[in-house]
Amino acid sequence: MLIEGFPAQLAGTNCFVLAAGPGEQCIVVDPGYGVTGQLDEIIAKHRLHPVAVVLTHGHLDHVFSVLPVCQANDVPAYIHGADRSKIADPWTDMGLPIGAPIFGLEGLTFAEPDDVRLMNDADVLTIAGLDLTVSHAPGHTPGSVVFDVPSEDEQRILFAGDVLFAGSIGRTDLPGGSLAEMNESLKRVILPMADDVIVLPGHGPQTTIGRERRTNPFLRELM
Repeated sequence: MLIEGFPAQLAGTNCFVLAAGPGEQCIVVDPGYGVTGQLDEIIAKHRLHPVAVVLTHGHLDHVFSVLPVCQANDVPAYIHGADRSKIADPWTDMGLPIGAPIFGLEGLTFAEPDDVRLMNDADVLTIAGLDLTVSHAPGHTPGSVVFDVPSEDEQRILFAGDVLFAGSIGRTDLPGGSLAEMNESLKRVILPMADDVIVLPGHGPQTTIGRERRTNPFLRELM
């Protein structure tokens, strides 16, 4: 399996490219602000063919470039229905009037890609020759999900979005967030996973479920 990730220019949001191998179809995970140039370089370097964008949730730092990436490659975007409205309207989620500057950027416009497909808990998305199991994990946002992907050596990889970080968890104090729902998601989705699952979070370095079970204060408290 081929996975390349890099931080976006805004908020250090991790964007990932996932494929079965070089020269194959690929999936783009969470294309944030200013990622299109690096995405094009990775796609060209590995001779990849984008076939979908998948979104762990609808916050702007994770979906800023979803429209141009989808348009440039004529591919669908997958998101949980509870976060769909955030793609075209990040302002309401941030408590701002429509059209107001965001992060000091003026004149921003947003719209959905032509093809938006909704995901639900326990869906298995078979894309680019890979199977992504969707787990709905609200708390950071109502529509937050994580993607569980087995590799050819049976090593499981979790694209965790802003549900779980190395040493921390996603914020629950933003509009639509809920600490109670986050704790339930951590107990239902994260804690039952095997220790050797590799976690690729929405921000910061990769980790493992075992490391977080031992050291993450939020998980330790729930245990």
